[in-house]
Amino acid sequence: MSDVVVIGAGLAGLTAALRLARAGRSVTLATKGPGGLQLSQGTIDVLGYTPERVTRPLDAVAAVAPGHPYASIGADAVGSAVSWLAEALGPDLLVGDASRNYQLPTAVGALRPTALAQPSMIAGDAAGGRSYAVVGVRQLKDFPADLIAGNLARTTAPDGSRLAAHSAFIDLPARRGEADPTPLTYARAMDDEAFADRFARDVAAVAGKADVVALPAVLGVRRSGVWRQVAEVIGRDVCEIPLPPPSVPGLRLYDALLGMARAAGVRFIQGSRIVGFEAADGGTIASVTLAAAGGPRALRASSFVFAPGGFESGALDVDSHGAITEPVFGLPLTATDAGPLIPEVYWGPHPLFEVGVRTDDAGRPAGPDGAAVHPNLYVAGGIIAGAERWREKSGDGIAVATAVRAADHITGGAR
Repeated sequence: MSDVVVIGAGLAGLTAALRLARAGRSVTLATKGPGGLQLSQGTIDVLGYTPERVTRPLDAVAAVAPGHPYASIGADAVGSAVSWLAEALGPDLLVGDASRNYQLPTAVGALRPTALAQPSMIAGDAAGGRSYAVVGVRQLKDFPADLIAGNLARTTAPDGSRLAAHSAFIDLPARRGEADPTPLTYARAMDDEAFADRFARDVAAVAGKADVVALPAVLGVRRSGVWRQVAEVIGRDVCEIPLPPPSVPGLRLYDALLGMARAAGVRFIQGSRIVGFEAADGGTIASVTLAAAGGPRALRASSFVFAPGGFESGALDVDSHGAITEPVFGLPLTATDAGPLIPEVYWGPHPLFEVGVRTDDAGRPAGPDGAAVHPNLYVAGGIIAGAERWREKSGDGIAVATAVRAADHITGGAR
Protein backbone atom coordinates (compact mmCIF):
# COMPACT_ATOMS: atom_id res chain seq x y z
CA MET A 1 0.00 0.00 0.00
CA SER A 2 1.28 3.46 -0.94
CA ASP A 3 0.47 6.75 0.74
CA VAL A 4 -0.78 8.11 -2.60
CA VAL A 5 -1.78 6.63 -5.95
CA VAL A 6 -1.44 9.06 -8.87
CA ILE A 7 -3.35 8.19 -12.05
CA GLY A 8 -1.91 9.56 -15.29
CA ALA A 9 1.62 10.26 -16.55
CA GLY A 10 1.11 13.56 -18.33
CA LEU A 11 2.51 16.83 -17.04
CA ALA A 12 -0.03 16.96 -14.17
CA GLY A 13 0.49 13.37 -13.03
CA LEU A 14 4.28 13.50 -13.15
CA THR A 15 4.36 16.87 -11.36
CA ALA A 16 2.07 15.61 -8.60
CA ALA A 17 4.04 12.38 -8.17
CA LEU A 18 7.38 14.20 -7.99
CA ARG A 19 6.07 16.82 -5.55
CA LEU A 20 4.58 14.15 -3.28
CA ALA A 21 7.64 11.92 -3.35
CA ARG A 22 9.97 14.80 -2.54
CA ALA A 23 7.72 15.62 0.42
CA GLY A 24 8.36 12.14 1.78
CA ARG A 25 5.23 10.30 0.64
CA SER A 26 5.32 6.83 -0.90
CA VAL A 27 3.78 7.14 -4.35
CA THR A 28 2.52 4.71 -7.00
CA LEU A 29 1.95 6.25 -10.44
CA ALA A 30 -0.36 4.18 -12.67
CA THR A 31 -0.90 5.03 -16.33
CA LYS A 32 -2.29 3.33 -19.41
CA GLY A 33 0.29 5.07 -21.63
CA PRO A 34 3.21 7.50 -21.59
CA GLY A 35 1.10 10.64 -21.23
CA GLY A 36 0.83 13.62 -23.54
CA LEU A 37 4.17 15.38 -23.17
CA GLN A 38 5.40 13.72 -26.35
CA LEU A 39 2.62 15.59 -28.16
CA SER A 40 3.52 18.94 -26.60
CA GLN A 41 5.77 21.82 -27.60
CA GLY A 42 8.11 21.08 -24.70
CA THR A 43 7.32 24.46 -23.15
CA ILE A 44 5.05 25.61 -20.30
CA ASP A 45 2.14 27.75 -21.48
CA VAL A 46 0.56 29.60 -18.55
CA LEU A 47 -1.87 31.82 -20.44
CA GLY A 48 -1.39 32.94 -24.02
CA TYR A 49 -4.73 34.43 -25.12
CA THR A 50 -7.73 35.95 -23.34
CA PRO A 51 -8.65 35.99 -26.37
CA GLU A 52 -6.19 38.85 -26.99
CA ARG A 53 -2.50 37.91 -27.10
CA VAL A 54 -1.06 37.95 -23.57
CA THR A 55 2.38 39.34 -22.77
CA ARG A 56 2.05 39.31 -18.93
CA PRO A 57 0.46 35.94 -18.10
CA LEU A 58 0.23 36.25 -14.31
CA ASP A 59 -1.60 39.56 -14.67
CA ALA A 60 -4.04 37.80 -16.99
CA VAL A 61 -4.38 34.85 -14.59
CA ALA A 62 -5.43 37.27 -11.84
CA ALA A 63 -8.29 38.48 -14.06
CA VAL A 64 -9.83 35.16 -15.18
CA ALA A 65 -13.55 34.48 -14.79
CA PRO A 66 -14.76 32.84 -11.55
CA GLY A 67 -15.33 29.42 -13.16
CA HIS A 68 -11.81 29.15 -14.59
CA PRO A 69 -9.43 26.59 -12.96
CA TYR A 70 -7.02 29.41 -12.11
CA ALA A 71 -9.66 31.36 -10.20
CA SER A 72 -9.58 29.18 -7.08
CA ILE A 73 -5.77 28.97 -7.12
CA GLY A 74 -4.72 32.57 -7.63
CA ALA A 75 -1.92 34.15 -9.62
CA ASP A 76 0.67 33.95 -6.83
CA ALA A 77 0.15 30.21 -6.37
CA VAL A 78 0.24 29.62 -10.13
CA GLY A 79 3.53 31.51 -10.37
CA SER A 80 4.96 29.62 -7.40
CA ALA A 81 3.99 26.23 -8.87
CA VAL A 82 5.51 27.01 -12.26
CA SER A 83 8.68 28.31 -10.61
CA TRP A 84 8.98 25.12 -8.57
CA LEU A 85 8.78 23.00 -11.71
CA ALA A 86 11.37 25.15 -13.49
CA GLU A 87 13.74 24.85 -10.54
CA ALA A 88 13.19 21.09 -10.34
CA LEU A 89 14.02 20.62 -14.02
CA GLY A 90 16.85 23.13 -14.01
CA PRO A 91 17.99 25.75 -16.54
CA ASP A 92 19.25 23.16 -19.02
CA LEU A 93 15.59 22.25 -19.66
CA LEU A 94 13.42 25.26 -18.77
CA VAL A 95 14.07 28.99 -18.50
CA GLY A 96 11.80 32.00 -18.09
CA ASP A 97 9.05 32.72 -15.60
CA ALA A 98 5.29 33.09 -15.46
CA SER A 99 5.37 36.89 -15.37
CA ARG A 100 6.31 37.32 -19.05
CA ASN A 101 5.59 35.41 -22.23
CA TYR A 102 8.19 34.70 -24.87
CA GLN A 103 6.90 35.02 -28.45
CA LEU A 104 8.43 32.07 -30.26
CA PRO A 105 8.23 30.98 -33.90
CA THR A 106 6.13 27.93 -34.77
CA ALA A 107 6.43 25.36 -37.54
CA VAL A 108 4.15 27.48 -39.75
CA GLY A 109 5.90 30.78 -39.03
CA ALA A 110 3.39 32.20 -36.57
CA LEU A 111 4.38 33.53 -33.14
CA ARG A 112 3.33 31.53 -30.09
CA PRO A 113 3.21 33.01 -26.58
CA THR A 114 4.66 30.80 -23.82
CA ALA A 115 6.04 31.50 -20.36
CA LEU A 116 8.77 28.88 -19.92
CA ALA A 117 10.77 27.43 -22.80
CA GLN A 118 13.81 25.30 -23.35
CA PRO A 119 17.06 27.29 -23.56
CA SER A 120 17.54 26.08 -27.13
CA MET A 121 14.40 28.02 -28.14
CA ILE A 122 14.56 31.41 -26.50
CA ALA A 123 16.94 33.11 -28.96
CA GLY A 124 13.94 33.09 -31.30
CA ASP A 125 11.93 35.43 -29.04
CA ALA A 126 10.45 37.93 -31.50
CA ALA A 127 11.48 41.46 -30.56
CA GLY A 128 13.53 44.40 -31.77
CA GLY A 129 13.24 43.71 -35.48
CA ARG A 130 15.00 40.36 -35.23
CA SER A 131 16.09 38.58 -38.41
CA TYR A 132 16.01 34.81 -38.90
CA ALA A 133 17.78 32.37 -41.19
CA VAL A 134 15.37 29.42 -41.26
CA VAL A 135 17.34 26.33 -42.27
CA GLY A 136 15.55 23.10 -43.10
CA VAL A 137 16.72 19.59 -43.90
CA ARG A 138 15.63 18.18 -47.25
CA GLN A 139 14.88 14.77 -45.77
CA LEU A 140 12.72 16.18 -42.92
CA LYS A 141 9.32 16.96 -44.41
CA ASP A 142 7.75 18.38 -41.21
CA PHE A 143 9.89 21.54 -41.25
CA PRO A 144 8.80 23.74 -44.19
CA ALA A 145 11.56 26.35 -44.02
CA ASP A 146 10.16 28.38 -46.95
CA LEU A 147 6.72 28.65 -45.32
CA ILE A 148 8.16 29.52 -41.92
CA ALA A 149 10.46 32.23 -43.30
CA GLY A 150 7.75 33.65 -45.53
CA ASN A 151 5.28 34.03 -42.70
CA LEU A 152 7.85 35.43 -40.28
CA ALA A 153 8.80 38.06 -42.87
CA ARG A 154 5.15 39.16 -42.95
CA THR A 155 4.88 39.35 -39.17
CA THR A 156 4.90 42.34 -36.85
CA ALA A 157 6.25 41.43 -33.41
CA PRO A 158 4.21 42.33 -30.29
CA ASP A 159 6.61 45.23 -29.64
CA GLY A 160 5.65 46.69 -33.04
CA SER A 161 8.88 45.84 -34.85
CA ARG A 162 8.94 44.07 -38.21
CA LEU A 163 10.75 40.76 -38.52
CA ALA A 164 12.98 39.64 -41.38
CA ALA A 165 13.57 36.07 -42.48
CA HIS A 166 14.99 33.99 -45.30
CA SER A 167 15.14 30.23 -45.84
CA ALA A 168 17.78 27.70 -46.82
CA PHE A 169 18.14 23.93 -46.85
CA ILE A 170 20.81 21.33 -46.22
CA ASP A 171 20.93 17.77 -47.55
CA LEU A 172 21.93 15.44 -44.71
CA PRO A 173 20.37 12.00 -44.15
CA ALA A 174 20.18 10.93 -40.52
CA ARG A 175 20.33 7.25 -41.44
CA ARG A 176 21.42 5.85 -44.76
CA GLY A 177 18.55 4.74 -46.99
CA GLU A 178 15.71 5.96 -44.75
CA ALA A 179 12.99 7.50 -46.93
CA ASP A 180 10.79 9.22 -44.36
CA PRO A 181 12.70 10.10 -41.16
CA THR A 182 10.92 11.60 -38.16
CA PRO A 183 12.25 14.40 -35.96
CA LEU A 184 13.15 11.73 -33.41
CA THR A 185 15.39 10.01 -35.97
CA TYR A 186 17.41 13.21 -36.32
CA ALA A 187 17.42 13.89 -32.58
CA ARG A 188 18.89 10.46 -31.88
CA ALA A 189 21.52 11.05 -34.57
CA MET A 190 22.38 14.39 -32.89
CA ASP A 191 23.20 12.54 -29.69
CA ASP A 192 26.34 11.54 -31.60
CA GLU A 193 28.74 14.49 -31.27
CA ALA A 194 30.28 13.90 -34.70
CA PHE A 195 26.93 13.97 -36.49
CA ALA A 196 25.91 17.15 -34.64
CA ASP A 197 29.17 18.78 -35.73
CA ARG A 198 28.58 17.84 -39.37
CA PHE A 199 25.01 19.15 -39.16
CA ALA A 200 26.20 22.47 -37.73
CA ARG A 201 28.89 22.91 -40.39
CA ASP A 202 26.39 22.22 -43.17
CA VAL A 203 23.98 24.77 -41.67
CA ALA A 204 26.72 27.38 -41.31
CA ALA A 205 27.55 27.03 -45.00
CA VAL A 206 24.03 27.99 -46.15
CA ALA A 207 22.62 30.20 -43.36
CA GLY A 208 23.81 33.55 -44.69
CA LYS A 209 23.48 36.58 -42.44
CA ALA A 210 20.79 36.85 -39.76
CA ASP A 211 20.55 37.47 -36.04
CA VAL A 212 19.30 33.97 -35.30
CA VAL A 213 19.49 30.64 -37.12
CA ALA A 214 16.14 28.86 -36.72
CA LEU A 215 16.34 25.06 -36.87
CA PRO A 216 13.96 22.13 -36.47
CA ALA A 217 13.73 20.95 -32.85
CA VAL A 218 15.96 17.93 -33.30
CA LEU A 219 19.08 19.02 -31.40
CA GLY A 220 19.44 15.89 -29.29
CA VAL A 221 17.03 14.01 -27.08
CA ARG A 222 19.30 12.51 -24.42
CA ARG A 223 22.62 14.38 -24.73
CA SER A 224 22.24 17.81 -23.15
CA GLY A 225 23.85 20.87 -24.65
CA VAL A 226 23.69 19.81 -28.32
CA TRP A 227 22.25 23.22 -29.17
CA ARG A 228 25.28 24.92 -27.58
CA GLN A 229 27.62 22.79 -29.67
CA VAL A 230 25.69 23.68 -32.83
CA ALA A 231 25.58 27.38 -31.97
CA GLU A 232 29.33 27.48 -31.33
CA VAL A 233 30.10 25.90 -34.71
CA ILE A 234 27.69 28.21 -36.56
CA GLY A 235 28.99 31.23 -34.67
CA ARG A 236 25.67 32.81 -33.69
CA ASP A 237 22.48 32.18 -31.73
CA VAL A 238 20.24 29.31 -32.76
CA CYS A 239 16.62 28.61 -31.88
CA GLU A 240 14.80 25.31 -32.14
CA ILE A 241 11.27 25.36 -33.56
CA PRO A 242 9.05 22.49 -32.28
CA LEU A 243 7.59 20.18 -34.93
CA PRO A 244 4.50 17.97 -35.07
CA PRO A 245 4.68 14.81 -32.92
CA PRO A 246 6.69 12.94 -31.94
CA SER A 247 7.89 16.03 -30.10
CA VAL A 248 11.58 15.92 -29.27
CA PRO A 249 11.35 18.81 -26.73
CA GLY A 250 8.33 17.10 -25.17
CA LEU A 251 10.28 13.85 -24.86
CA ARG A 252 13.08 15.71 -23.10
CA LEU A 253 10.65 16.95 -20.44
CA TYR A 254 8.98 13.54 -20.11
CA ASP A 255 12.28 11.69 -19.70
CA ALA A 256 13.52 14.22 -17.15
CA LEU A 257 10.35 14.26 -15.05
CA LEU A 258 9.96 10.49 -15.10
CA GLY A 259 13.63 10.03 -14.21
CA MET A 260 13.36 12.43 -11.27
CA ALA A 261 10.15 10.78 -10.06
CA ARG A 262 11.76 7.34 -10.15
CA ALA A 263 14.86 8.67 -8.40
CA ALA A 264 12.59 10.05 -5.67
CA GLY A 265 11.12 6.57 -5.16
CA VAL A 266 7.92 6.70 -7.23
CA ARG A 267 6.70 3.24 -8.25
CA PHE A 268 5.73 3.40 -11.94
CA ILE A 269 3.10 1.12 -13.50
CA GLN A 270 2.50 1.62 -17.24
CA GLY A 271 0.34 -0.28 -19.70
CA SER A 272 -2.79 -0.95 -17.65
CA ARG A 273 -5.91 1.14 -17.29
CA ILE A 274 -7.63 2.14 -14.05
CA VAL A 275 -11.20 0.93 -14.57
CA GLY A 276 -12.98 1.41 -11.23
CA PHE A 277 -12.68 1.87 -7.50
CA GLU A 278 -13.76 0.58 -4.12
CA ALA A 279 -15.37 2.99 -1.69
CA ALA A 280 -15.10 3.00 2.09
CA ASP A 281 -17.05 4.62 4.88
CA GLY A 282 -17.72 8.32 4.51
CA GLY A 283 -17.36 8.24 0.75
CA THR A 284 -13.57 7.93 0.81
CA ILE A 285 -11.76 5.89 -1.84
CA ALA A 286 -10.23 2.70 -0.43
CA SER A 287 -8.63 1.47 -3.65
CA VAL A 288 -8.65 1.81 -7.40
CA THR A 289 -8.89 -1.16 -9.74
CA LEU A 290 -6.08 -1.78 -12.21
CA ALA A 291 -7.03 -3.89 -15.26
CA ALA A 292 -3.78 -5.89 -15.25
CA ALA A 293 -3.04 -8.74 -17.66
CA GLY A 294 -3.34 -11.40 -14.96
CA GLY A 295 -6.65 -10.04 -13.68
CA PRO A 296 -7.88 -6.99 -11.79
CA ARG A 297 -5.61 -5.61 -9.06
CA ALA A 298 -6.53 -3.27 -6.25
CA LEU A 299 -4.15 -0.37 -5.62
CA ARG A 300 -4.76 0.85 -2.08
CA ALA A 301 -3.71 4.20 -0.69
CA SER A 302 -4.67 6.89 1.78
CA SER A 303 -5.10 9.51 -0.97
CA PHE A 304 -5.53 9.52 -4.73
CA VAL A 305 -4.68 12.06 -7.45
CA PHE A 306 -6.66 11.67 -10.68
CA ALA A 307 -4.81 13.33 -13.58
CA PRO A 308 -5.99 11.45 -16.70
CA GLY A 309 -6.36 14.36 -19.15
CA GLY A 310 -9.67 15.23 -20.79
CA PHE A 311 -11.49 14.32 -23.99
CA GLU A 312 -8.24 13.94 -25.91
CA SER A 313 -7.08 11.04 -23.71
CA GLY A 314 -10.43 9.33 -23.30
CA ALA A 315 -10.79 10.43 -19.68
CA LEU A 316 -14.10 12.04 -20.63
CA ASP A 317 -16.34 9.96 -22.85
CA VAL A 318 -19.04 10.98 -25.33
CA ASP A 319 -21.31 8.18 -26.56
CA SER A 320 -23.29 7.99 -29.80
CA HIS A 321 -26.20 9.86 -28.17
CA GLY A 322 -23.98 12.74 -27.05
CA ALA A 323 -23.97 11.77 -23.37
CA ILE A 324 -20.79 12.92 -21.59
CA THR A 325 -19.48 10.82 -18.70
CA GLU A 326 -16.37 10.30 -16.61
CA PRO A 327 -16.06 6.50 -16.70
CA VAL A 328 -13.73 5.61 -13.79
CA PHE A 329 -15.27 7.30 -10.72
CA GLY A 330 -18.56 8.48 -12.26
CA LEU A 331 -17.72 12.04 -11.17
CA PRO A 332 -20.33 14.77 -11.66
CA LEU A 333 -19.56 17.00 -14.65
CA THR A 334 -20.47 20.55 -15.55
CA ALA A 335 -22.52 19.27 -18.53
CA THR A 336 -23.71 15.86 -19.69
CA ASP A 337 -25.11 16.58 -23.19
CA ALA A 338 -22.58 17.32 -25.93
CA GLY A 339 -25.13 18.33 -28.56
CA PRO A 340 -25.71 21.99 -27.62
CA LEU A 341 -21.99 22.50 -26.96
CA ILE A 342 -20.69 21.80 -30.48
CA PRO A 343 -20.75 25.02 -32.56
CA GLU A 344 -21.39 25.29 -36.28
CA VAL A 345 -18.33 27.53 -36.75
CA TYR A 346 -15.10 25.55 -36.45
CA TRP A 347 -12.95 28.53 -35.45
CA GLY A 348 -15.40 29.79 -32.85
CA PRO A 349 -15.30 28.95 -29.14
CA HIS A 350 -15.94 25.28 -28.36
CA PRO A 351 -17.85 25.07 -25.07
CA LEU A 352 -17.59 21.28 -25.13
CA PHE A 353 -13.93 21.50 -24.20
CA GLU A 354 -14.74 23.51 -21.08
CA VAL A 355 -16.71 20.55 -19.71
CA GLY A 356 -15.11 18.71 -16.84
CA VAL A 357 -15.09 18.21 -13.10
CA ARG A 358 -15.81 21.00 -10.65
CA THR A 359 -13.44 21.21 -7.69
CA ASP A 360 -13.44 22.65 -4.21
CA ASP A 361 -10.59 24.93 -3.16
CA ALA A 362 -8.44 21.91 -2.26
CA GLY A 363 -8.77 20.41 -5.73
CA ARG A 364 -11.22 17.64 -4.83
CA PRO A 365 -14.09 16.79 -7.20
CA ALA A 366 -17.21 18.62 -6.05
CA GLY A 367 -20.91 18.20 -6.65
CA PRO A 368 -23.31 21.00 -7.60
CA ASP A 369 -23.49 21.99 -3.91
CA GLY A 370 -19.73 22.50 -3.76
CA ALA A 371 -19.11 19.60 -1.36
CA ALA A 372 -16.31 17.12 -2.05
CA VAL A 373 -17.61 13.89 -3.62
CA HIS A 374 -14.77 11.79 -2.17
CA PRO A 375 -12.76 13.41 0.66
CA ASN A 376 -9.44 11.76 -0.30
CA LEU A 377 -9.66 12.07 -4.10
CA TYR A 378 -8.00 15.01 -5.86
CA VAL A 379 -8.03 15.96 -9.54
CA ALA A 380 -5.41 17.76 -11.62
CA GLY A 381 -4.95 18.89 -15.21
CA GLY A 382 -7.29 18.46 -18.16
CA ILE A 383 -10.11 16.73 -16.28
CA ILE A 384 -10.93 20.03 -14.53
CA ALA A 385 -13.72 22.18 -16.00
CA GLY A 386 -13.74 25.80 -17.00
CA ALA A 387 -11.01 26.39 -19.60
CA GLU A 388 -10.69 25.86 -23.33
CA ARG A 389 -7.04 25.08 -22.80
CA TRP A 390 -5.89 24.74 -26.42
CA ARG A 391 -7.43 28.10 -27.37
CA GLU A 392 -6.12 29.95 -24.31
CA LYS A 393 -2.73 28.24 -24.33
CA SER A 394 -3.25 27.57 -20.62
CA GLY A 395 -3.15 23.77 -20.35
CA ASP A 396 0.42 23.42 -19.05
CA GLY A 397 0.00 26.03 -16.33
CA ILE A 398 -3.30 24.49 -15.23
CA ALA A 399 -1.68 21.04 -15.11
CA VAL A 400 1.25 22.22 -12.99
CA ALA A 401 -0.71 24.49 -10.65
CA THR A 402 -3.50 21.98 -9.95
CA ALA A 403 -0.98 19.15 -9.46
CA VAL A 404 0.98 21.17 -6.91
CA ARG A 405 -2.27 22.17 -5.17
CA ALA A 406 -3.35 18.53 -4.87
CA ALA A 407 0.06 17.40 -3.61
CA ASP A 408 0.27 20.19 -1.04
CA HIS A 409 -3.19 19.51 0.36
CA ILE A 410 -2.30 15.83 0.73
CA THR A 411 0.98 16.58 2.51
CA GLY A 412 -0.41 19.45 4.57
CA GLY A 413 1.82 21.97 2.86
CA ALA A 414 -0.99 24.04 1.33
CA ARG A 415 -1.17 27.65 2.44
